[in-house]
Amino acid sequence: MRHRITLIAVCALSLTGCFAAPAAEQPGGRIKLAMLQPPRSGLTPFSDDAFKLSRWSTAETLVTLDADGNARPGLATGWRRVDDHAWEFTVRRGVTFHDGTALTAAAVANTLTRATAASPKPRILDGVELTATAAGDTVVVTTGTPDPLVPQRLSSPQLAILAESAYRPDGRVDPVGTGTGPFELVAVDGTTTATLDRYDGYWGPKAAADGIDVSFVPDGTARAAAIRTGEAHIAEAVPVSQAALLDPATLTEVPMPRTNTLYLNTRSGPFQDRGLRAAAREAIDAAAIVRGVYEGRADIAQGLLGPALPWAAAGRTPLTGRAQATDPGGAAITLATFSDRAELPEVASVLQQQLEDAGFTVTQVVREYAHIEQDALAGKFDAFILSRATVLDSGDPVAYLQSDFTCAGSFNIARLCDGDVDAAVRTAAATEAGDPRRAAVLAAEAAVLRTDAAIPMLHERVIQGDATSVVDSAKDPRERTLITSATRLR
Repeated sequence: MRHRITLIAVCALSLTGCFAAPAAEQPGGRIKLAMLQPPRSGLTPFSDDAFKLSRWSTAETLVTLDADGNARPGLATGWRRVDDHAWEFTVRRGVTFHDGTALTAAAVANTLTRATAASPKPRILDGVELTATAAGDTVVVTTGTPDPLVPQRLSSPQLAILAESAYRPDGRVDPVGTGTGPFELVAVDGTTTATLDRYDGYWGPKAAADGIDVSFVPDGTARAAAIRTGEAHIAEAVPVSQAALLDPATLTEVPMPRTNTLYLNTRSGPFQDRGLRAAAREAIDAAAIVRGVYEGRADIAQGLLGPALPWAAAGRTPLTGRAQATDPGGAAITLATFSDRAELPEVASVLQQQLEDAGFTVTQVVREYAHIEQDALAGKFDAFILSRATVLDSGDPVAYLQSDFTCAGSFNIARLCDGDVDAAVRTAAATEAGDPRRAAVLAAEAAVLRTDAAIPMLHERVIQGDATSVVDSAKDPRERTLITSATRLR
């Protein structure tokens, strides 16, 4: 039985009792981590929970991405394009899963095949017909249509390779003891805590830290207080309102490819009308939200893609063809958001006032994300404020555009189905990487903005809290990496 430090996170309102009492720190040590959102899907890698597994360095992918979004070796040592539809990946030798079984091409093909059959399907596979077949030490990945970004797709944490024992007969996927990373997930206590230990059989550089003790702490004030009091070594997403209360030496501000967007329900309710969508767009004063809610720690949006992707601003052209605003005339709308990101309820309050000043009648709904996502996707709200990462899955915005704005998209909160948008996204998806693809992405962005189904307001900068005793935690704009083999305590 591995040693385990139990952390208790019961701090929706109170700051006491959220963590184990601080103990004397040892070099290397166990890292206490306060995370923003609890697991929503039992830590299945086919969901957004995959990014927790990635940030803990317990589950790994065939391919990784460098800072520029270029594909680099991971569990695959190399790859080549066989023809327009097929890619061949060479599986790294000498890798052992945490359950003691060996990484093989068959194990890789098993994971990828199960991902294609998952319901819901991982976002990275939206619109993609993919098959995986083992052939010796290689895996051949075939797509129904030519796909120039197959390596980047396989870098998504949602396609992390797990041992065959992870896949249960009842359809569940259990990452406990089935990954390949430098840390082994050894225990999960529901939506409260998770425990990871260093995995000494890791194929790469061994972890410097002894382990990770995770607490899920949706309350942002509690996360910030944990850094201030020493109850946590690292805290995700410190709220802007708490930043001034912390030692500047414990804060890092990172421009994110993350956009705070107002999604409007185009399939039912008042915002079926393009003129009312345009009225909502014209009512929004993003500068006031940046000043008042984010205290200047955000950037006013000029499009869906922000300053974390400098090429977007450089290549964007003036947008034409938008609908003219019509008088809301007191149209009643329900505006919803979630409380896990502390700024969003404040954004909702400011936005409610702006929309009411423009002539809408607004009812506001705020819940924790786990309790509101299903209703948002089902179209139960007229407008939804979402903090959305735009290159989360593949390092390329096409997956985000497909998922959020195409007819078949699995995360289409706006419930948009527009032929011009679908055509533009298909063109971008088929374009080779480089400047031509970037131009096609911006054309697809323009097609979305022309519908006013999504109104980008601002681009966030994440604030990460690190105790001064922490060395080499990752500051990753894509939110894939947080604790690595090198992360340790002084």
